[in-house]
Amino acid sequence: MKKRIGILTSGGDTPGMNAGIRSVVMAADAAGFSVMGITKGYAGLIEGRVDRIKTEDVAGIVEKGGTILKTARCEEFKTTEGQQKALQVIKAFDISGIVVIGGDGSFQGAKVLSHLGVPTIGIPGTIDNDLAYTDFTIGFDTAVNGVIGEMSRIRDTMNSHERVGVIEVMGNKCGDIALYAGIAGGAEHIIIPEVEFDIDSICDKIVSNRIKGNMTSIVLIAEGAGKGEAVANYMRAKAKLDAKAIVLGYIQRGGTPSAADRMRATSMGVRAVQLLEKGIGNRVVGIRDNKIIDEDIDEALSKELIFRKDLYDEFKIMSENM
Repeated sequence: MKKRIGILTSGGDTPGMNAGIRSVVMAADAAGFSVMGITKGYAGLIEGRVDRIKTEDVAGIVEKGGTILKTARCEEFKTTEGQQKALQVIKAFDISGIVVIGGDGSFQGAKVLSHLGVPTIGIPGTIDNDLAYTDFTIGFDTAVNGVIGEMSRIRDTMNSHERVGVIEVMGNKCGDIALYAGIAGGAEHIIIPEVEFDIDSICDKIVSNRIKGNMTSIVLIAEGAGKGEAVANYMRAKAKLDAKAIVLGYIQRGGTPSAADRMRATSMGVRAVQLLEKGIGNRVVGIRDNKIIDEDIDEALSKELIFRKDLYDEFKIMSENM
């Protein structure tokens, strides 16, 4: 019987997960392994929702958003009892290693499986880009491009009414989506959790620009830095600005993955299978300096996120004349 690899997606869905699933299935088949798909993450693992995935099952999914394996968050897996249930399922299906696609919380689960003796490899799938060991996570590029597109449409209507658009984006405690999209989309102001901000100074700058004839401004705020509605309310009350808050929400997690996310997911999936083929577990795959890397999962999760202050400083230079 062929050696079996399990694969699951966990936590929030992200564009590119399907590309990662496809890559693992195709690479495993080429290596002579079969792949067992685990539906709904760790919850599905505990419940025994395990089925074979063949190469024909992943045909045409590379361009699809979401995850064909579904996803969920699972409190039960954080308990010893839940972990033992999962281990019993792994043994029952004769799974020799597992690939986990997800973010920080999913990787904590992967670490548990590794420490229980199951060779496990993590692939970073989260739009937040908040895993310190890798330059980019799968889904981040698609999310940024999606935000840029929405910014353009919102600016059209803000221009028509000479309003201030306060756009709240995802990212948890990481401001990368706001930072990258703000720079690429031409936002006048970016508010992120990594940098203290002075709302009065922002209001003064917007008022000054309106006097000069620039009647419209876009303020991009990361959810970890505050609420867009609160900022818009303050602007209306304090500076008498016609400010409107827009929360982009789940549209950032859906949609067709970008070429960059598909490429990264594909390369990371191949590396994950190569590691399991060698019997190596307790690793996470990522990208650093445009090269695919793998790292010990404990070391990777212990690293602190490094803020791209250089990018923020560049934005401040460009925004001086906005």
